[in-house]
Amino acid sequence: MTAIKHALQRDIFTPNDERLLSIVNVCKAGKKKRNCFLCATVTTERPVQVNVVKVKKSDKGDFYKRQTAWALRDLAVVDAKDAVKESPEFDLHFDKVYKWVASSTVEKNTFISCIWKLNQRYLRKKIDFINVSSQLLEELPKVAEESVPSGENQSVAGGDEEAVDEYQELNAREEQDIEIMMEGCEYAIANAEAFAEKLSRELQVLDGANIQSIMASEKQVNILMKLLDEALKEVDQIELKLSSYEEMLQSVKEQMDQISESNHLIHLSNTNNVKLLSEIEFLVNHMDLAKGHIKALQEGDLTSSRGIEACTNAADALLQCMNVALRPGHDMLHAVKQQQQRFSDLREQFARRLASHLNSVFVQQGHDQSSTLAQHSAELTLPNHHPFHRDLLRYAKLMEWLKNTDYGKYEGLTKNYMDYLSRLYEREIKDFFEVAKIKMTGTTREGKKFGLHGSSGKLTGSTSSLNKLSVQSSGNRRSQSSSLLDMGNMSASDLDVADRTKFDKIFEQVLSELEPLCLAEQDFISKFFKLQQHQSTSGTTMNEVEEMDGVAFSRSHTSGVPQTVSSEKDMIRQMMTKIFRCIEPELNNLIALGDKIDSFNSLYMLVKMSHHVWTAQNVDPASFLSTTLGNVLVTVKRNFDKCISNQMKQMDEVKISKKSKVGILPFVAEFEEFAALAESIFKNAERRGDLDKAYIKLIRAVFDSVEKVANESQKTPRDVVMMENFHHIFATLSRLKISCLEAEKKEAKQKYTDHLQSYVIYSLGQPLEKLNHFFEGVEARVAQGIREEEVSYQLAFNKQELRKVIKEYPGKEVKKGLDNLYKKVDKHLCEEENLLQVVWHSMQDEFIRQYKHFEGLIARCYPGSGITMEFTIQDILDYCSSIAQSH
Repeated sequence: MTAIKHALQRDIFTPNDERLLSIVNVCKAGKKKRNCFLCATVTTERPVQVNVVKVKKSDKGDFYKRQTAWALRDLAVVDAKDAVKESPEFDLHFDKVYKWVASSTVEKNTFISCIWKLNQRYLRKKIDFINVSSQLLEELPKVAEESVPSGENQSVAGGDEEAVDEYQELNAREEQDIEIMMEGCEYAIANAEAFAEKLSRELQVLDGANIQSIMASEKQVNILMKLLDEALKEVDQIELKLSSYEEMLQSVKEQMDQISESNHLIHLSNTNNVKLLSEIEFLVNHMDLAKGHIKALQEGDLTSSRGIEACTNAADALLQCMNVALRPGHDMLHAVKQQQQRFSDLREQFARRLASHLNSVFVQQGHDQSSTLAQHSAELTLPNHHPFHRDLLRYAKLMEWLKNTDYGKYEGLTKNYMDYLSRLYEREIKDFFEVAKIKMTGTTREGKKFGLHGSSGKLTGSTSSLNKLSVQSSGNRRSQSSSLLDMGNMSASDLDVADRTKFDKIFEQVLSELEPLCLAEQDFISKFFKLQQHQSTSGTTMNEVEEMDGVAFSRSHTSGVPQTVSSEKDMIRQMMTKIFRCIEPELNNLIALGDKIDSFNSLYMLVKMSHHVWTAQNVDPASFLSTTLGNVLVTVKRNFDKCISNQMKQMDEVKISKKSKVGILPFVAEFEEFAALAESIFKNAERRGDLDKAYIKLIRAVFDSVEKVANESQKTPRDVVMMENFHHIFATLSRLKISCLEAEKKEAKQKYTDHLQSYVIYSLGQPLEKLNHFFEGVEARVAQGIREEEVSYQLAFNKQELRKVIKEYPGKEVKKGLDNLYKKVDKHLCEEENLLQVVWHSMQDEFIRQYKHFEGLIARCYPGSGITMEFTIQDILDYCSSIAQSH
């Protein structure tokens, strides 16, 4: 193997500037045994390239050739197949897997060890060695040393670049020395043994000379030994001196240690003094309250602006002193405890003084405001609380301080404020609504007429229902029907526009006065009691809930300041509800009075209240004002619905007179009045949808009631009742242009047209009754299958019979019949709707159509008979025109 390795190095790798480090004789696994060599090489030039080269013996001779080379960096895995059992098989994973079988396990192990060393030295990317034990990788070199000859062992160890290979080339100087030596012995090449013998003799001569030189130097050695002994004695003396010096220095060291310890204690004492001074300065700076602040808290003037400012500053300073974050151990100091107790006493004393003063201010405000009520008693205005709010807002910061330091007194002040102000506002609001009720009813005497007794403004009595509506003649229908209405439930036609406009202005003024009053009070409560209107705050632990005059508060056992049940925003609403608890019932009473005076007032109230609710909700949907007005709006909406229901009920209960003609029904006229009034009120209103729903209900009830009355009518034909009333409805809807009733408008027009045509056809059957019966018989025969020209041969319908019937209707008789018909139509129709000429014109057209129809039948059924009517179409036009003019 050594000779092969030498030959491969010389013939293949030296020309390529490569050094062969390891070699293994292998063959491919599973195939015919064709041996080759795998060689691990490195280049002699830098950067070093490491390769695995496959070398194969040439088939033509005994020389070797380089077949394949792989860069070691392309090697991914070395698989030794089995880490326990010895096996000559192994795999190398380059671009694909190459399976090999080594000639011996020793060669395989040596080659794998070389690959491992090269990987460790030259490659950044580490190769995976699998099925190779970690011990084997360390022991492989040792095995190689024991099993392989010395030259081969050196080759394996040559994985390290610094190892010397036995076949390493000579350098230039070595070659020169060998040449000089061989020139001195010409026979060296011819007789190597003689040359070696000569070299051996020269070596022996050199060894002898060396021994003699050593023996000659023995004397010098003895002299050197004496000098060494003297040097040792000197060393001993020096050591003795050093020992004495060390003992002296030891005492100095002890003294220096004592000085160092003393310095450390001094430094520690200074450090402690500095820390103590810092703590004292901290306590003095943060827990010392100025004498001026103490005096302000104890004796400060709470009535003047300067005194309030001084008290506010003192209270803030006290709060800062009490809330200072003490460091560990401070609370155990006696002076700190005394100062904290002093602060607590000052806080308690000032909180008590502040609460007492504010309670006095609340009481005084109630008395002062009461004295100004007389000024507003005759006017529909509410007293202005702005001066009172302005004076109290000076204490807002003190209230915040009280809320943070003594919540019990803060809560007591809140309760007292609600108690005093609720009584004050109750008097003001009740007087205000009393004035509004008096203005609505005109005078107190008129108020009694609507159920008002004394000055309380309470409604008494009950609303009587409508029992009967008599339909009178067109001339006196409205005056008679109004006398049948009870005063407790007056119809819209009994009050003029001025009264309703007056009510609308009064109601709007009431809402306009209440709205700023509530908003100003809510804003004041938020600022004075330091309650957030737009941010919710909640406590961390809520264990206990107590109720204070309907306003719920929660107390927490884990924090010093109680929290509200839900939020400060809810507390504002609860306080407003307590203070203005009389607003909602007073508004409901006023609404009931307005509805009592005129049920149509509910339309005004619905629009006004809806607008104010919408405005309040845009500001704050959950505010007291928004909630209260929303509740009242529900009542107004119910009254509106009740008004609609009452009108529908009146329609159902209507009765007609059997002795007079019907004309325009009262509820039809009332619907017209209602719609006109509603359109003027609900123009651009937010609650237009409610009106549209009411329109649908009312118009359907009107349609049904008109048909019901028409069916029950005995004096007036059904078609006339339907025609006149639906014409009136159509005219009303066309004039008002109500978009949601477009379908009903078309339906009313259709009903009017249908019943007009029906009435005209029915009425025209009477003036030429016999002629109508004759031609109806002719048409019946034709319908039975008799040819038209053969009808004249029928006994009952021959030419003589036709002439006899026609002779009975000369022009004079026709004019007389039309005149009677005009009088009858005039008797049926009412003057209010003014449909006489319309109906008469329709009858004229229908009569002419019948005339043409009769002439056509004569021409077809009696051809060549020369029979004609005794009057012409022009005669008909003249008759109708003269009759209309004469009446």
